[in-house]
Amino acid sequence: MIRIALATAFLSCLISSCSSPVDDYFIASYYFPNYHVDTRNAKRFGDGWTEWELVKAARPRFTGHHQPNVPAWGYTDEADPVQMAKKIDAASDHGIDAFIFDWYYYDDGLFLERGIEEGFLGAKNNSRLKFGLMWANHDWMDIHPVDSATLLSDGGPEILYRGAITPETWDRMTDYIIETYFKHPSYWLIDGSPYFSVYDLTKLVRSFGSLQSTANAIKRFHQKVTDAGFKGLHMNAVVWGRTILPSEEIIEIEDMNAFLKDLGFTSATSYVWIHHVRLDFPTHPFTEVQDKYFDYADKFAGSIEIPYYPNVTMGWDSSPRANQDDRFANHGYPFMGTISMNTPENFKKALIQVRDYLDQHPGAHNIFNINCWNEWTEGSYLEPDTINGMAYLQAVKEVFGE
Repeated sequence: MIRIALATAFLSCLISSCSSPVDDYFIASYYFPNYHVDTRNAKRFGDGWTEWELVKAARPRFTGHHQPNVPAWGYTDEADPVQMAKKIDAASDHGIDAFIFDWYYYDDGLFLERGIEEGFLGAKNNSRLKFGLMWANHDWMDIHPVDSATLLSDGGPEILYRGAITPETWDRMTDYIIETYFKHPSYWLIDGSPYFSVYDLTKLVRSFGSLQSTANAIKRFHQKVTDAGFKGLHMNAVVWGRTILPSEEIIEIEDMNAFLKDLGFTSATSYVWIHHVRLDFPTHPFTEVQDKYFDYADKFAGSIEIPYYPNVTMGWDSSPRANQDDRFANHGYPFMGTISMNTPENFKKALIQVRDYLDQHPGAHNIFNINCWNEWTEGSYLEPDTINGMAYLQAVKEVFGE
């Protein structure tokens, strides 16, 4: 009888495509697409420039500081579908379910889109991985690299493209998103609704001038998505406790739960641990940052009614974006504290903790994200380097399976 019951259960799983508990977790990794040639960057920095130039130029800034970090795959071109296919295979083989691309759209249009549109969408194996968008609607500043004098000046670094957009741009942008991305078979849907995340809530509200106007804009987007044949729109908010980039600011929100619900957000998440933890300078131990972040996550998840998807951060070191000839002092991003002891072993322990967190918070639907697949100039990457190889990806696989 036991054998018959097990066989029946197995056949039922085959028919319904159910999965074992280890497969029920959904792991998304942020992807920062500034490692291909972009026309805006070429005009400012010269033909062929990518952020790999900062990675190559980085050097140690204090005792025990490891720089430069050297990619084991070489200085890849993510706009090349063949090279992107290698990233997709590695991610999928080690348990990553989706890339969430940092996606840029300003009043004058797209920026850094070739990594997605030519690389990912052109890759023959893109069905192996889902992809989603996080609208990185922060000001784009001249910090590649930046010197300390500019950082500390009254005006700060030059703002090249402003994150706040006009309502007209919003309407053009959302039309483009639906047609170009949401309708692709690999786009990430949650319960039939495309996932779309917003990085900077302050800039979002400033784009429309009031909470009500912002809510109306999101409603228009939602209607467009349903008109396109989807069940709905999954709007995700990236929440901060602290700012990072020089021009970032946080609007005062007395009731975050009401704020998110009134604007029409479906879920909330975090981009990186240091949005919630102040780093000591020049280094702060990984496990201490981890503990402080999960204390925050537990409290915040209990304070809102919509799901909160937690984050695991691989590391932090923004020093490659600081002028390498300047003294490395605590001036603020990118002259700021780094995360130390973020070994593959400690990263694996953080993955185990987020798995336990999800088991204890069923409202999160077993979804979490990792910062980051390739933030080489911020010291947070899963891609293999010449020191640890595939160890960080292997940690994901060991905790969550393929």
